[in-house]
Amino acid sequence: MTQDPFGAFIQDQLFIKPKSSGMLDHLIFAAKDVFAVSGHRNSAGNPDWEKTHRPAVRNAQVIDRLLRSGATLRGMTVTDELMYSLRGDNIHYPPTINPRLPDAFSGGSSSGSAVAVAGGLADFAIGTDTGGSVRIPSSYCGLFGMRPSHGSVSLDGVIPLAPSFDTVGWMAGSSGLLQEIGQCLLPEQEIGTFRHFYLLREAWDLVASSTVGTVLNEAVFRYFPSGLEVCTLPYSSPELLSETFRILQGREAWQSHGAWIEKNHPRFGSDIAGRFEAASQMKQDDVWRHAAEVKRHFAEAMSRLLGQDGLIVLPTTFGPAPARTDSAAAGGRVRAQTMKLTCIAGVAGLPQITIPFADQGRPVGLSFISGAGTDRQLLAFVHDLPANDEKNSRA
Repeated sequence: MTQDPFGAFIQDQLFIKPKSSGMLDHLIFAAKDVFAVSGHRNSAGNPDWEKTHRPAVRNAQVIDRLLRSGATLRGMTVTDELMYSLRGDNIHYPPTINPRLPDAFSGGSSSGSAVAVAGGLADFAIGTDTGGSVRIPSSYCGLFGMRPSHGSVSLDGVIPLAPSFDTVGWMAGSSGLLQEIGQCLLPEQEIGTFRHFYLLREAWDLVASSTVGTVLNEAVFRYFPSGLEVCTLPYSSPELLSETFRILQGREAWQSHGAWIEKNHPRFGSDIAGRFEAASQMKQDDVWRHAAEVKRHFAEAMSRLLGQDGLIVLPTTFGPAPARTDSAAAGGRVRAQTMKLTCIAGVAGLPQITIPFADQGRPVGLSFISGAGTDRQLLAFVHDLPANDEKNSRA
């Protein structure tokens, strides 16, 4: 078994054998250290969490589904502390090294899962995606990544962050394998045809002046030579959605972990500590109620726009993975701009897939968002996209 030179694993070589044979026979997967595995004590990215919790007595439902499909679990991967970050480094563990861009961050919070796949240490990996935690590291590490419709994949046995946003996501090196994992995890769904294709103006405006925008626009033209309809966000704006997500996620994160934090006083990195401190001040007040109303109306508006046959095309992130040498201010700006993109599917509870391209050798992602419950249809659409040759800049 290949050693782990990238810092992907908290516990490597766990080796849980398949429970039966299936479509994932002979494949090895890694799991973010928030999924219950019988006999394993989760860390959720924080040693104090690990010390104050007991080993699991049974597997998370997702783990069992994959084991019953023939896959072997190799180990548990690094996550940002309590899944409350998007950068991909954790002060309690060695840095996760981005195999595709070693001098840049790997993206979080499913950092170790992305690194394990990009580094060839696992065929695929599972993580959780609340605000972008599968899509962002997939984009930064040059992978295919899936965030499913909210509620479509069981979170039984998964440590929560913000339950009304939390999803189980997965990442792989090919669209075919991404689809096979979905066939194992997703409920049966009718598969139709996408007939309406939209470019989201606000999303593309964010990258309009960058080489990323140029690379991804060229990809869109190849995939949709007849063009796409330009649309704008219904009922909302990227700024309002991002703030809505921040308020609702913060309140739920404190509800999920506030009692444990107040009892155990864990040592957090400064950024995580700051987020939980801010979350502790969020009350179920008029600000929260307004955010909840925005979320509800936006989800309804997106459902009307997309239905079962609509597809939005947009950049996955604001750009390639930030360099480790970037200032804190620059990193904050990248996070804020990227959240304007990732919060769209998050607030609406919609499925999203990111596919890899490269901007001057740096991985970037192009994403597709479709209507709720069209996960299998979206996987099939991505799998059927024309293959790109090397000159087309696919990562």
